Amino acid sequence: MAIPGLRGTEHIGFTVPNLDQAERFFVDVIGCEKVYSLGPFIREDNWLADQLHVDPRSVMRELRFFRCQFGPNFEIFQWETPGPQQNQPSNSDIGGHHLAFYVDDLDVAVAYLKTLGVELMGDIVASQNASLGQRWQYFLTPWGMQCELVSFPDGKAYEKDSDVILWHPARPAE
Repeated sequence: MAIPGLRGTEHIGFTVPNLDQAERFFVDVIGCEKVYSLGPFIREDNWLADQLHVDPRSVMRELRFFRCQFGPNFEIFQWETPGPQQNQPSNSDIGGHHLAFYVDDLDVAVAYLKTLGVELMGDIVASQNASLGQRWQYFLTPWGMQCELVSFPDGKAYEKDSDVILWHPARPAE
């Protein structure tokens, strides 16, 4: 079973502490394009609680929508809430996450991040087992959100014995 008509992920939404800082990072460092912005959203009823499961007195100051080459778009929010906001979750926390960006040449992309002073986490990792052929490197946004660069220009090991093959730029879509 699947959602009827499912085509894939259209966008990923996340909240940042400062939209201007996030825009500079995603446009100037990552290379995304800003598409549009909306807001503020202020409601006096319970719509925000009913629709988004947030405190009904929260204010979504603005949302900005970005296109980042191939893959899903980003819908980035800045909120003001009546109570304190939680810190950025770690990968091991419920709701923990990271954004992964596919690049053609991992070494060149990591060197680029280094020249900009982006905080890298650990070293480049060569995957093993089913993901043999993939290399990756985690890094942090200025507000501490985890991101990853990943590359597997010759595919991954599991693809040799599987009918399920992930799309990537080195392989044309069927």
